Amino acid sequence: MGKVIAISNQKGGVGKTTTLINLGYELSKLGKKVLLIDGDPQANCSSGLGVQSADISGSTLYEILINKKTAAKVILETAYPNMWLLPSNSNLSGWQVEIAAMPKREYFMASAIKNLKAQYDFIFIDTPPSLGLLTINAFNASESVLIPIQCEYYALEGISQLLKTMRLVKERLHPSLHLEGILLTMYDIRTKLSKEVADAVLRNFKHKTYTSIIPRSVKLSEAPSHGKPIGVYDETGLGAKSYKLLGAEFLSRQSVASSGLSRKYASTKPKPSPKQALPTS
Repeated sequence: MGKVIAISNQKGGVGKTTTLINLGYELSKLGKKVLLIDGDPQANCSSGLGVQSADISGSTLYEILINKKTAAKVILETAYPNMWLLPSNSNLSGWQVEIAAMPKREYFMASAIKNLKAQYDFIFIDTPPSLGLLTINAFNASESVLIPIQCEYYALEGISQLLKTMRLVKERLHPSLHLEGILLTMYDIRTKLSKEVADAVLRNFKHKTYTSIIPRSVKLSEAPSHGKPIGVYDETGLGAKSYKLLGAEFLSRQSVASSGLSRKYASTKPKPSPKQALPTS
């Protein structure tokens, strides 16, 4: 049975979609079957894999959520083995209005994708940069939430609200929802600010923060405009190396979680400093 993970942060521009695409790509290279669900009306995940709105009219997540199509008729094969895409477009914005007064509106996405879990090892859901109904649906459809945090000023602002929303979903709608992990992104090794932000995140979320850190990179910013993961667009660059490290660490953590080891034992493992976690060029 596959694991469903929402990737979320209500602050835009933190590397959320970049992480969804590139973590998914690295896991697919490691032999895992991965489905990426574009749950954001901006459809950046779809365009970041070279899928344009004109190519998928009438065959998106929106059509699944309003019960016009089954997932099997909408999911696309990507250019990369073991990786599939459930695309989106701007119609998804209207869906939130359409279901606003409907009963059990928080569970529509969970119901729509529940039969997909057996077909994939990991399902990642991209979410909008907000804490609205789409994000709540993504949380209810997922087992856990992965939060990217950029290493910039105000990075921790809003995280408390996101965690509060997760707690409310856990208490009222989805008792098993938990925090998958926190990923530091846009780390600039040249600045003191990046180190200070990383240190603050580690102080507050020590055992939930990935040791792999994603650097600030021009190539990472360019890759989506070419419709390619960074591991394809700039295979030997620092961004690609960082996501490769993240993919390996992510799977390692899954193995620890499923091995029956206690949380206490798993949390006592030494954690390198942010500088140590960055790959060498």
